[in-house]
Amino acid sequence: MPEIITTSRVLIPLALTFLAPFFIWLLRRNINTREAVSFTAAILTTGSMLQFVPGVLEGKIYVITVFTLLDGITVKFCVDGLALIFGLIAPFLWILVTSYNIGYMRGLSEHAQTRYYFCFAVAIFGAVGVATAANIFTLYLFYEIISLFTYPLVAHHEDDEAFIGARKYFVYLMGTSKLFFLPAMVLTYVLAGTLDFKLGDFVHGIFPADADRTLVTLTYVLYIAGLAKAAIMPFHNWLPSAMVAPTPVSALLHAVAVVKAGVFSVCRMILSGFGLETMDQYFLGIPTAYVAAFTIVVASFIALTKDDIKARLAYSTVSQLSYVVIGVAMLTPLAVQGGLMHIAHHAFSKITLFMGAGAIYVATHTKKISMMHGMGRRMPWTFGAFSIAALSMIGVPPVCGFVSKWYMVRGAVTIHENILLIALLGSTLLNAGYFGPIIYKAFFLPASPGVRLEEYREASAVMVVPLVITATISVILGLYPEIFLNFIKTFSF
Repeated sequence: MPEIITTSRVLIPLALTFLAPFFIWLLRRNINTREAVSFTAAILTTGSMLQFVPGVLEGKIYVITVFTLLDGITVKFCVDGLALIFGLIAPFLWILVTSYNIGYMRGLSEHAQTRYYFCFAVAIFGAVGVATAANIFTLYLFYEIISLFTYPLVAHHEDDEAFIGARKYFVYLMGTSKLFFLPAMVLTYVLAGTLDFKLGDFVHGIFPADADRTLVTLTYVLYIAGLAKAAIMPFHNWLPSAMVAPTPVSALLHAVAVVKAGVFSVCRMILSGFGLETMDQYFLGIPTAYVAAFTIVVASFIALTKDDIKARLAYSTVSQLSYVVIGVAMLTPLAVQGGLMHIAHHAFSKITLFMGAGAIYVATHTKKISMMHGMGRRMPWTFGAFSIAALSMIGVPPVCGFVSKWYMVRGAVTIHENILLIALLGSTLLNAGYFGPIIYKAFFLPASPGVRLEEYREASAVMVVPLVITATISVILGLYPEIFLNFIKTFSF
């Protein structure tokens, strides 16, 4: 059994990310100071999460209850192995994205930069809150904070296209959470008498053995539908529509906060809410895995048709997120480990891809893949990092995407699920089909008609260095997967 330690230290990362937006606003008149706040808060938040690593690896879980609304309904936070996976990724990537933001926003002379940095910081606050939520009620509060404060980021350009995309984004995410998540939370409280997660144990959930089977199944379905940030089909269309946002926001949506909050919440609900035992007994896992497999394959086919690089990456994200879901839903230790590792592995690789797309746009004002012929020879660092991240998405060793997919494939073989195995292997070929041509065209084909390659060069260092770092980390995580795997092994299966 894990050792539960009550400590107010759990609130330090939340306090830092809570205060950051206000200092950004107060210091808005000096742009260098304003952006220094983001750097400082990101570094301090990452450090405050790292302080828990030694204890968590020893089997300790840190908790704090802030206040109680009703018996069994509290605002409560925890730091365990699962919380550290997401809780370390979000603030660490915030450091790199802040540097990237400076190059992007200044390079394009974007308007409303203070609002942009303010909302970006609040989104990270929401992500840290989701990561450390010790119960469903707390998770719901911070899940909604992310939705509310990323809306202005999606609508940043304030034109018709931006407002249409942002409206769809808002309706999907807020609508599903109100229509499905809230009723599921009420049903959980009625059936279990509590909303607290079962910490330190992935086997036994919070629902009693005599709970009504139909109601528990209904509750589960409502949760999956209510967590639309996971972009499981048919609740995925908000994600491609949100690509009207600036590229750093797309990176926030796809790698740092939004979609990671979605798949993390699905994992937390399955593993710490329902538990593997209930999921298996009620036959909830494999149907979920089939829906995820459908999402993986269909989204990959759609990605093949897109010439706009952000649109192709958006459908790639829809597909890749379901790898996390399919891994956890297979309910076997190997598959669960692969799914949870993919939260981190996908984050570093996908943020590299989006930062690469943004660097290409700032340097060339090009979004179309068909216009990128030969650009890799003029922007070798950007396209080199992009290529490494693409190999991770495909699942080529030694990049980290290979490791998590390998664990999931082994999990599918263990339970003799040939359909899931075919989906996993087939999607790898599809990933190669929509990433391979980008790499080939960029490095080996002559310039597209009308494009003067000699006019192009790398974007500024504040943009290129972060994406080279994240690409390098993608390789390091492939060589040393135990960095995140050890957090997962602190739980009993």
